Amino acid sequence: MKTLLLQIFTWWNGQTMGTRFFTWRKGELVGQDEFGNTYYKERGGKKRWVIYNGLAEASMIPPGWHGWMHHRVDTPPTEENYHAKSWQAPHHGNRTGTPEAYRPKGSILTPEKRPEVTGDYQAWTPGQ
Repeated sequence: MKTLLLQIFTWWNGQTMGTRFFTWRKGELVGQDEFGNTYYKERGGKKRWVIYNGLAEASMIPPGWHGWMHHRVDTPPTEENYHAKSWQAPHHGNRTGTPEAYRPKGSILTPEKRPEVTGDYQAWTPGQ
């Protein structure tokens, strides 16, 4: 029952009822990635979509599937012997909002203090 309510009222957690119906009516299963996401294409059409395993997070699509999803390649990784290129880094999901997020030097979220600004800069003060 909980799954049914989530599909009716949320779009960020798996698939909605509309996506479920469209997939049932026109979808053709293409494959699944290592994260459990399932990929579909429209029978007789050009649409391609993914049903995420869990939260809908676009950064959770690996490079091989990303190319297929964006029509850069016609063959999905399941139909070829896909191997990541030597220059491709291992996949990591979006870390924004987590403790592993990138925080550059000077960010208000880093523990170190930002260095003082030096030079001939004079801050503007209203009324001067």
